[in-house]
Amino acid sequence: MSHDPDFYFPAPRLQKFCGQCATPITRRILEGDNRERDVCEACGAVHYQNPRLVVGTLPIWNDKILLCLRAIEPRANTWTLPAGFMELGETIGQGAERETQEEAGAQITLGKLYTVVDIPHVDQVHVYFLAHAISPDLDPGPETLEARWYGIDEIPWDNLSFRSVSTTLKHYLREREIGHFDTHHYSLFAANRPGD
Repeated sequence: MSHDPDFYFPAPRLQKFCGQCATPITRRILEGDNRERDVCEACGAVHYQNPRLVVGTLPIWNDKILLCLRAIEPRANTWTLPAGFMELGETIGQGAERETQEEAGAQITLGKLYTVVDIPHVDQVHVYFLAHAISPDLDPGPETLEARWYGIDEIPWDNLSFRSVSTTLKHYLREREIGHFDTHHYSLFAANRPGD
């Protein structure tokens, strides 16, 4: 199989071979468990698959909201809050700050945990923090075509990337009117659009 060395993508969830000893994987329910797992019969390794955490921020500067135009799939050329997959060895807050820096080049002060969104049909949990920008300066990284501060009445609702982004923004706009921000936890289930 040929591979373009300039294009990489996340590996599929299901494995064919053991990551410890390279023996073909089998799927079965282990004693005391309640679902199928990827198991190596040779070395005994169980390859658990767990939801992936997406962490990000809703940054504010002078009543404007920071959005990033995605340069990558899924949903390239749509606007999103700065966010991405959490890395090993970091807290959710550290990951959210890192992703905001990488995607928008924005310097922020991290605020309170704002939304925690379960998205079971894509095996993800999206977590957004409120954040205050230290300055309006932006320097987007390679995963972003453009980073921009949007006024409240300028948000491109018809071109937002994911439902977790639009629901987080709707919570913010509603609570901004009353001047009190709660932490929200909710679930989004399968829609007609992949990648939510």
